[in-house]
Amino acid sequence: MSIVSLSIPKSLLEKVDHYIKEQGFANRSEIIRQALRAYMSESRKLSELQGRITAIITIAYRREAKRGQITDIQHSYVPVVLTFLHTHIEEGNCIEIIVARGDAQVIKALVEALKVNEQISEVKVTILS
Repeated sequence: MSIVSLSIPKSLLEKVDHYIKEQGFANRSEIIRQALRAYMSESRKLSELQGRITAIITIAYRREAKRGQITDIQHSYVPVVLTFLHTHIEEGNCIEIIVARGDAQVIKALVEALKVNEQISEVKVTILS
């Protein structure tokens, strides 16, 4: 097995360590391998879709994030973004739920644009059809 090193924020590492204990993982490597598998599985499913689909995209970010960048991404994909809901969950944290419908490849591009934005800490996609 190859050994890989990575840098992550201390707050994320603390969450990883918490999940290790809570979920019974043997170590950090095991939980990171599992997370990578899940990420690749999700990415593969979206990339394999064709035609018209409906997707629910959930994003999480800190309130102090540059909101304009996130809005600009959504505006770039107006043809597929039907609506979105913005809410404050915990102090300093926001969630947006985006409902998108249209060509699978365009929705995939929207999801990828959100995933690479440094302001966004988490992106989840649920494909409805």
